[in-house]
Amino acid sequence: MMEQIGLDRLTGLIAFARAGSMGSYTAAARSLSISPSAVSKSIQRLEKHLGVSLFSRTTRSLKLTPEGSELYDRTLKLLRDMEEIEQTAIKARSEPSGTLRIAASLPIGIHVIAPILPSFNALYPDVTIDLRMSDQIVDIIEQGIDIAIRIGELEDSRLLSRPLAPHQLCAFASPTYLQTHGIPTHPDDLAKHKTVNLRYQSTGRMFRWPFQVNGQISEIIPTSDLIVDASDALVAALAAGGGIGISATFIAAPYVARGELQPVLQDFAVKRQNITALWPESRRTNPAVRAFLPYLQKAFKAQMTPLSE
Repeated sequence: MMEQIGLDRLTGLIAFARAGSMGSYTAAARSLSISPSAVSKSIQRLEKHLGVSLFSRTTRSLKLTPEGSELYDRTLKLLRDMEEIEQTAIKARSEPSGTLRIAASLPIGIHVIAPILPSFNALYPDVTIDLRMSDQIVDIIEQGIDIAIRIGELEDSRLLSRPLAPHQLCAFASPTYLQTHGIPTHPDDLAKHKTVNLRYQSTGRMFRWPFQVNGQISEIIPTSDLIVDASDALVAALAAGGGIGISATFIAAPYVARGELQPVLQDFAVKRQNITALWPESRRTNPAVRAFLPYLQKAFKAQMTPLSE
């Protein structure tokens, strides 16, 4: 009976910590692969056992109470200690096995990572891969992510990192649009064209278009008739004749191969090396992580070749 009670409380603490970090039962349930009602019941049982309310609930928000906030910090430490124990056990295995949790943005997950997962799984059949795609920044440690691929500047010093292959940003448009409106020869010509731009989901800011002009990077934010918040939606709109837009070449490449898009202003295209693989210190010797990292690097090197090469 004591073991059953202990497991029940542990389940409640896990659900509580995840709901506290993600701000909702639904998001916590999704990350734990259980139902929101299961999360809610686990937390209710924990509250009943402790005799305190852990969350202040409204129809629109979920906030920690003072008692919940104090318990949250202690719970995170407990769960991290448990994770260290689990990782120590995993290290003892020489062959990759278990669940490999990968977090990536939508375009990288769709175009680079998802296509290589079947072949990786064929090499390491004892590894179960859990790919989580979102353009929102997630807390890798709190959510138990083994490897994350991020674009942009790094802020979390708790993580180990490895730079991946550089990618190229170039302007694209459909052949039909260019036949009707002409082909720009300089970024200044974009003022005469329709454009499609990207708004970042994580910040709500508009994407600044970079161009290599006279040896320097120049950035503009065009006045756009179409604004989308996903890279794949942007290239789809361009292929449908929406105008000119900026995309990473690895996203636009399938459209170019089918003749639905063509690059423009290639002489002004910009190369960036700001895609990085990140993983917690506790995963340093995890066999699955160690096997996947070089596999990931090889995939990026193959996918990030500029269209001109």
